[in-house]
Parts: sequence; structure tokens; C-alpha cells
Amino acid sequence: MNRKIAVVGAGNVGASVAQYLAEANLADVIMVDIIEGMPQGKALDLTQGGPLRGYNCMVTGTNDYKDIKGAELVIVTAGLARKPGMSREDLLNMNAQIVGTAAGNIKKFAPKAFVIVVSNPLDIMTYHTFKVTGFPSNRVCGQAGILDSTRFRAFVAMELGVAMTDVQAMVLGGHGDTMVPLPRYTTVTGIPISELIADDRIKAISDRTRDGGAEIVKLLKTGSAYYAPAAATVQMARSILLDEKRVIPCSAHLTGQYGISDVYIGVPIVLGANGVEKIIELKLGKKELADLQKSAGTYKGILKEIGY
Repeated sequence: MNRKIAVVGAGNVGASVAQYLAEANLADVIMVDIIEGMPQGKALDLTQGGPLRGYNCMVTGTNDYKDIKGAELVIVTAGLARKPGMSREDLLNMNAQIVGTAAGNIKKFAPKAFVIVVSNPLDIMTYHTFKVTGFPSNRVCGQAGILDSTRFRAFVAMELGVAMTDVQAMVLGGHGDTMVPLPRYTTVTGIPISELIADDRIKAISDRTRDGGAEIVKLLKTGSAYYAPAAATVQMARSILLDEKRVIPCSAHLTGQYGISDVYIGVPIVLGANGVEKIIELKLGKKELADLQKSAGTYKGILKEIGY
């Protein structure tokens, strides 16, 4: 029997995640959505692309959560997308109900699974999933800092005209307006960007990274980003399923690290076969630490709005 991954939500993000998972030949993929026919149709389309794209795993669609039984990993993408002028926090109450339903069904039908949350507002929905499932925190994490960091990497590469894969970056904090880009932990093949880019341009790139999702929402007008979020999510899935132990920034449950407790926020972690295997505490400057703690405080306040 092949390994199995479930993707909750068959919209743009979910379908892109399913495509990238299939092309990585990681496992069979089952897509779940409440819209009748949509996950089945997209899954069939993806399966038929297998002979051409070189993958042999099967992609199937369903409207019934019971079909996620046996999934080792569940990726939650369900929820409403941001619209122009809407912050991630505006989505709070609408998506809390959607994600809460998904989390309850994951608990019921895939009680041993690891969970990656992609739904926005991401850090809040990850905490919500953690609470509703009752799973240990190492088995629930959110795709946040990895997407923000890859945006930072792309902008740095664009600025310098260098290979994107040669740029490494670190972005911490909430996946939203309070994210904390760390330019001094950002390098091009080991060279700090402070030696390559003027301070004012670094600040501009950091600001653009912070507004990266909103910039795409404004351009699309009727939706939000999905290619890069899906790619970031699949890198996380690979690290868990293949025990790669990647060191990447993700939304993880803090229990005193960085002076922060009982909140999900973007921090560097070791991600492997046991999920969140370690939270890495970087040596932050006073302002960096204050910004991270401020970000966490913002999300603690928002959690109260949904009863935590």
C-alpha cells in the first residue's frame, strides 16, 4: 500500500499542493472539499497528467472526510481567500469555523496524522487546529515563515541579479503584517547581504516581504497567492515524510522560547519524521526580540476573539 497524504480544500492552494505532491512522487494524494465534483474533477485531471509529468502516485477526490483514514499527513488549505483591502485577521471568524470542522474530522478519521496548516490567518488557525485536534504540538505546525523567507530570497535575488537558490533567508514572527525579516541572517552563498546591498534597499526589500501577500492580492483582485504557498508546503511535507530534518522557519507552538508561551508563531525549527523535532533559539538583538514578542502578543490578543 502506498503512503497517503490528505489535502483539505481543493481550491487554488489545495490543488497546487496536490500537484506538487504528485510530481514529487511522495505518496498517493486525496483531496477533500465540500463542493461536490470539484475535488473529484481536479484529482482526475491531475492523475491523467501523471504519464506526462513522470509520477505514478494516484490523486483522488472526495466530499467525505472518512476517506482521509490512513493518511500520515493532512494539509489544511480550506478557507476563504483574502480579497483586496482585507487583512488576514479579517478572515478570522469565517475561517475559524471552516478550519475547526476540518480539525474535528482529522481527529476523528486520521488520529495519528501530522498536520500542516496553510489556512489564514495562519498562526491563529494553526493554534485552533492544535486545540481542536488535541494532538501533541510536534504533530501540528503551520506553513508561515518558510513562505515569507522564500519571498525574501526571491526579492534579494531580483535585487542582485543572482540565482535564487544561492540566497538563504530567515523571516520570523506572525504570517502577516507583524512578521520579522532578519536581514543579518540572510546571505548569498554565505555572504551577508549587508555587504552586497545598501541599507535603504535592504529596508525596502524587508518591507516588500512583509507586504508580499497583500501585493499579490492587490494584483489578482479576486484571490490570493497559491503557487509559492503550495511549494513551501510541499517542502515541509517532504521534510516530514522523508525525515529530511530541514531547518526552516515554520509556525510552531512556543513554550517559553524567546520569552513567548502558548502561541503559534514563526520560528526556525528542525522538521523531520517526528514533526517539529526542535525549536531553534537564535541570538536576536533587542529590537528583533522585541518585534518577535510584539508579533506574538498581537496573535495572543486575536486568539481571545475565538475563545482562547
